[in-house]
Amino acid sequence: MNDEFGVEYAAVLLRDLALTEFNDLTGNQALQAGIEPRSVWLAICMAQGVPEERWLGLNKKPKDKHAE
Repeated sequence: MNDEFGVEYAAVLLRDLALTEFNDLTGNQALQAGIEPRSVWLAICMAQGVPEERWLGLNKKPKDKHAE
């Protein structure tokens, strides 16, 4: 989250953004309820309009399913 939003705004989003995927829990509340961090991250990405190519994080690419 810090890479995408910066330290301060990431903290605000975790604290204040109500995530509809989790019955309007905030990211912090969802994590405390045991929801997987990746699921929380993806919900925040969708809510904030982060392009899908950045959902894996900074400078990370999806794994090639056909590579061996």
